[in-house]
Amino acid sequence: MDLNELKKTWDKLASAQDLDENQIRGMLGKRTKNVMERIDRNIKIGFIVLFALILVFSLDDFWLSPMLLKGFAENLTIPGWLVILDLFCNLLIIATFIHFVVKYYRIRKICDVACNLKDALLKIINTLHIYQRLFYFTLIALLFAIGSGFVMGMYEGFRYGVREQGIVLSEIEPEKLFFAVFIGLLILVVSVGAIFLFLRWGFRRLYGNYIHQLKATLKELEEIDE
Repeated sequence: MDLNELKKTWDKLASAQDLDENQIRGMLGKRTKNVMERIDRNIKIGFIVLFALILVFSLDDFWLSPMLLKGFAENLTIPGWLVILDLFCNLLIIATFIHFVVKYYRIRKICDVACNLKDALLKIINTLHIYQRLFYFTLIALLFAIGSGFVMGMYEGFRYGVREQGIVLSEIEPEKLFFAVFIGLLILVVSVGAIFLFLRWGFRRLYGNYIHQLKATLKELEEIDE
């Protein structure tokens, strides 16, 4: 440890000794309040992001994809089960977020009246953990729906091309077929991976980072109790 680091450590210890237990609890309570205010702000941002995502998915399901299919071939349509799967994913996204918001604000309301700081931290951390699990479950369902739609589109497009051009499958060179499948799967993996990383990054920015901050505050509070 160099001289500068030693000075910083000593300053922290000296300042901590000047504070009594109630002052430290007050500082931790203020820090928790600031984090919760940021979560409140991010919930509003989450509503906007959620509305935009649902709007994009709905436009794709009921307008863009059917229009592209009609432009490609009149007799091509989106399978009914795929539309139902997409609708289920949209409803699941909405239900998951609303469940989190209702539970979070219910805890905030209760703790404003009858919770101490430690109980409030435990309840909020638990709520964020539950939402994190639900988020990833919903994300997996969404990526499955996207992947299913992509694979179905490849299959229908290939089958339509073979039928319209009168190609016999046995006459297609295996290398060309393998290359086409490989390119399609590569596009699928890159697209799904990019969506997953983007949404995971967005979740961590909005809520995930605050779990660590609240846990750190809880740990400091427990150290005071000891």
